[in-house]
Amino acid sequence: MGFTAGKLGAPELAVNGLFLTGILLGGFLPAKNGISVLINAWEFDMNLLMTIAVIGASFIGSFEEAAAVIFLFSFGNALQSYTLDKTRNSIQALMEITPDEALVRRGQTEIRLPVEEIKTGDHIIVRPGERIAMDGKVSAGYSTVNESSITGESIPVEKQPGDEVYAGTINGRGSLEVEVTKLARDNTISRIINMVEEAQGQRAPSQQFIDRFAKYYTPAVIILAALVATVPPLTFEQPFEKWFYEAMALLLVACPCALVISTPVSIVSAIGNAAKNGVLIKGGMYLEEAGNLSVIAFDKTGTLTEGKPQVTDIIPINGLSDKEFLAIASAIESRSEHPLAEAIVKYSKEQGAEISSVLASISTFEAIPGKGAKATVNGKTYQIGNSRLFTEQAIDIEAVENEVSRLQNEGKTVMMLGDDKRILGLIAVADTLRENSGQAVSKLKKAGIKKVIMLTGDNESTARAIATKSGVDDFRADLLPEDKVDAIKDLLAEHGKVAMVGDGVNDAPAMAISTVGIAMGAAGTDTALETADIALMADDLTKLTDTVRLSRKTLGIIKQNIIFALVIKGLILLLVIPGWLTMWLAVIGDMGSSLLVTLNAMRLLRVKHED
Repeated sequence: MGFTAGKLGAPELAVNGLFLTGILLGGFLPAKNGISVLINAWEFDMNLLMTIAVIGASFIGSFEEAAAVIFLFSFGNALQSYTLDKTRNSIQALMEITPDEALVRRGQTEIRLPVEEIKTGDHIIVRPGERIAMDGKVSAGYSTVNESSITGESIPVEKQPGDEVYAGTINGRGSLEVEVTKLARDNTISRIINMVEEAQGQRAPSQQFIDRFAKYYTPAVIILAALVATVPPLTFEQPFEKWFYEAMALLLVACPCALVISTPVSIVSAIGNAAKNGVLIKGGMYLEEAGNLSVIAFDKTGTLTEGKPQVTDIIPINGLSDKEFLAIASAIESRSEHPLAEAIVKYSKEQGAEISSVLASISTFEAIPGKGAKATVNGKTYQIGNSRLFTEQAIDIEAVENEVSRLQNEGKTVMMLGDDKRILGLIAVADTLRENSGQAVSKLKKAGIKKVIMLTGDNESTARAIATKSGVDDFRADLLPEDKVDAIKDLLAEHGKVAMVGDGVNDAPAMAISTVGIAMGAAGTDTALETADIALMADDLTKLTDTVRLSRKTLGIIKQNIIFALVIKGLILLLVIPGWLTMWLAVIGDMGSSLLVTLNAMRLLRVKHED
């Protein structure tokens, strides 16, 4: 209005009154925020610098430029907020995919209820093509489910009774009945959203550095502005009004807006992109560290391999029949949570071994981490595990050593069953390599990872067989959980930045001490979601290479933004020397550089992940 009034020839007093009104209305909130930060944190922010500059411009009668500064500052902030919100809401699609209600069967009645009213134990009916409203287990029906919203994988997964399903995923052509296992606020998609939002709010190392830099930079700028306003008039008898004006313009152009925003907007964009593609990154620190990794260590079972071992050989000795041997072994292993135990129990049932009577006679059970387990059956002690379990008790294993070596050379894991005096037989179990493990290892090396190593509790022969098939550079075998920690410490001392990839449970100590702990298949594992720094929601190791590349791309854009912000500031500040800097140019340069930095960072939202 002030500009229009001036063009129409209105009295100068009226024009200046309109400009002053605009200054007061538009500048009140920034001034309030700037003063509040100064009082509470004793820090000078861009709002305070703008306020000082506008007051100074008004003091020397430059109402038109002061009003223009307020307008451009507010307009720039609005555009910046819009672009930042767009970036921060990059996971908005995740927040909107879960249905608000579901068809619930209670007794003989089917009713539609809001998800907030659905309880654990309720059964929901999911028709073909519908989105699943709650986390749960399939209790009836068969279908395929598109889980891309959780895992990033577009290929539908077959579901049958007993299988887990997640809220927000899309049912295929079949009808499913799902028993609810988690409340709406606790489901997987809600936890992912919460974790991503928390991660986007965490400060990365480069952002912490910039914040510290800005803390000292801003007061220095105010001192420099004071010198610009006073030195030329006092020393060189220059006009005070001209150099006071230059000082106010310097305050505006020196605002570290673009510098301060350069890192967080990049981090937010990258974390949002990763979440949409099935990779949960817990914070900017882990995102940055992923780009600096030189070594990646993998657990074997359930990470490089399928984690679903199958029994390949049983060799009873000392007079036991196959079924007696299997009954004792599976009865002990039925109390264990180890993947090999599950394979033995499953095989025993398939072979018709009678384990129910043996189960009833078990009086004690003890799991021995990294070695095996023992139990008392009908008053007699039996134990099952690796050779270390028996040699530590001075039980002779010489009679089976040749057979053990033969099986291990075939890449099989061999477990011994014995009592407290002798070996009763051998069970050989084999785990298969994941279909994409070799591809993932190859891609990591091409991406610049210097060394890929496998850490496993398996024996050396089995480890060597899997290491050869997967293409890793090195392996370490026969490791207890504490040995894996020592191995990671050694790698850290030698290489600096090391990631540990595991299942988030057994490998938690090693993951905790590594630079970045990465969990596989975290969609179905609560512990993995909580313990890992980065969680690959699907069992797809190739996502790891995408994450490393995204991290490096993010680091590159952060560096670009910082250099760009500093160069633009420097070039505009040079205009102070001949006295050419104007407030118009200052605010356009400041807001323009902030917007360009934001738009550059938003390119991370469009970084493609390889299939």
